[in-house]
Amino acid sequence: MRSQSSGSSPDADPAPHDPAPEPLGPGSLTWKYFGGWRGMLFGPWAGSMQNMHPGLGAGVEEHSEFFDERWERLYRSLYPIYGVVFDGPHAAETGAQIRGYHNTIKGVDAKGRRYHALDPDTFYWAHATFFYSLVISIEWFEGPLTFEQKHRLFDEHVQWYRLYGMPMRSVPSSWEAFAEYWDHMCRNVLEDNKATRDVLDLSNLDRPPFLRRFPEPVWKLVRPPVVRGFLWLTVGLYDPPVRDLLGYSWSPREERIHRLVGRAIGLGNRLVPWRYRYHPRARAGWDRALGRIRADAPVVHTPGRNLPPAHRRDSPVHYSPKVTHRNRTNMTP
Repeated sequence: MRSQSSGSSPDADPAPHDPAPEPLGPGSLTWKYFGGWRGMLFGPWAGSMQNMHPGLGAGVEEHSEFFDERWERLYRSLYPIYGVVFDGPHAAETGAQIRGYHNTIKGVDAKGRRYHALDPDTFYWAHATFFYSLVISIEWFEGPLTFEQKHRLFDEHVQWYRLYGMPMRSVPSSWEAFAEYWDHMCRNVLEDNKATRDVLDLSNLDRPPFLRRFPEPVWKLVRPPVVRGFLWLTVGLYDPPVRDLLGYSWSPREERIHRLVGRAIGLGNRLVPWRYRYHPRARAGWDRALGRIRADAPVVHTPGRNLPPAHRRDSPVHYSPKVTHRNRTNMTP
């Protein structure tokens, strides 16, 4: 296993003889568990784990304006991320679009190391965090997975990754190899850097979109305990080597409480009507599969309220579809 990004500008196209990648479908475990709103709780974990990769963290520090519009960026990014799983025949096109947003993200970091967002090791690390967040979220919310389920989810994550059109040489060969890869990355590759600390610094977090009518003075009063709670949840999700790297302590008592909190959230999620547990892009995938909307219905895009600021909308690094304030999928009669 390579310990860090090579920094080269790779040819991201698959080999000419490779068959076209098959999208995942409703029979997969990934469709069952991915794309839910409860996954929003893993946002700080996923962002910080990704940014601890040297190449990815450097790209964020030097090219990203995420922290200028934290909620909007998060909300709109979920649409293409979930689309690679739930867009059916359009999934490979969505994957290619995501790959394209990374073409120009390259440079030399503060330590003199070259990086490129399309370096296969770097790009795969981002995907690995999405996959592993799915695994640990299932176990946190639902309970332990069997080895058969872990192997099945691993195979599905490989199928999912093929849809990006990236070289496959960075992908481990099995679930067991992935576990070794993940441990190696946590112990030997990840770094404590500014991009990671910026993700974890929620001290100025604005009200989430669904609380826009919540009085701002009251939000400023409740924000500190909310922020501490989010950070505590995130620290509990880290592997021990990552907690050590970032300087966090964790007790057996906290571990027990953390597991109970996750299970309570999982049980509460079951009270939500099934379709509405899913993000709109994921829900649209299920609706196509179940015949609630036309099989050829266009993919659902983020509403206009989540778009980047007007002066950034033509940038090739941004997902910025031409949409109005509200954007609904057409339903069949």
